[in-house]
Amino acid sequence: MVALNEVGAEKAVEELVKVDLTTTSVRELNAELHAPTARRYEVHNPRGAEAIAVGLHDAVDVEIHGPAGYYCAGMNMHADIVVHGNVGTGVAENMMSGSVRVKGDASQSAGATAHGGLLVIEGSASMRCGISMKGVDIVVGGDVGPMSAFMAQAGRLVVCGDAGDGLGDSIYEARLYVRGSVASLGADCVEKEMRDEHVAELTELLARAGMSHDASEFRRFGSARQLYHFAAHNSAAY
Repeated sequence: MVALNEVGAEKAVEELVKVDLTTTSVRELNAELHAPTARRYEVHNPRGAEAIAVGLHDAVDVEIHGPAGYYCAGMNMHADIVVHGNVGTGVAENMMSGSVRVKGDASQSAGATAHGGLLVIEGSASMRCGISMKGVDIVVGGDVGPMSAFMAQAGRLVVCGDAGDGLGDSIYEARLYVRGSVASLGADCVEKEMRDEHVAELTELLARAGMSHDASEFRRFGSARQLYHFAAHNSAAY
């Protein structure tokens, strides 16, 4: 593997840089990724380290081989990041663009406050998946935990499995698609008609995520638009 202090000398010939986190710190890795000298990176032996590949703003490909800890790929912009393993709290938190794919399960608050891009979790996600999402597309191959899409403002959350209690609590204009069962809906979240345009939209999104499910098997949920402004007669719903 190329040591990061040697990357500059290799720049003319290195299309791929491999980084071993047993000999390189996460701080050094992120410094390199913030001013990349290659188009592709492989990160080995992450061993659950926190804040791997955060704040990237270049169109680079990063593959992390192993489990990652808190806030992996947070604040991503333009980069395409793949984690071959599970991830901790807040994967792709506040992502702006690009893509993040988790080939495993995700802990709580996956995609929190994310504004754009595509987050794919091939396994399941814990509670508060997509909390306060602001435009990101999130596709979960398995289940999501309680309070997912809480205060979701914009974007789309696709759940190919089941959803826990309080789905879409205090939701704004995000669209939620669930293939399996929903334990309960949160305040102001209701089931809505699955029209042809929604089937077409979901078909395209599933294809982008690499999922083969039939979009017609999903149900759609969204805001009843009763909590946009406080009103005394709606107080019981808050």
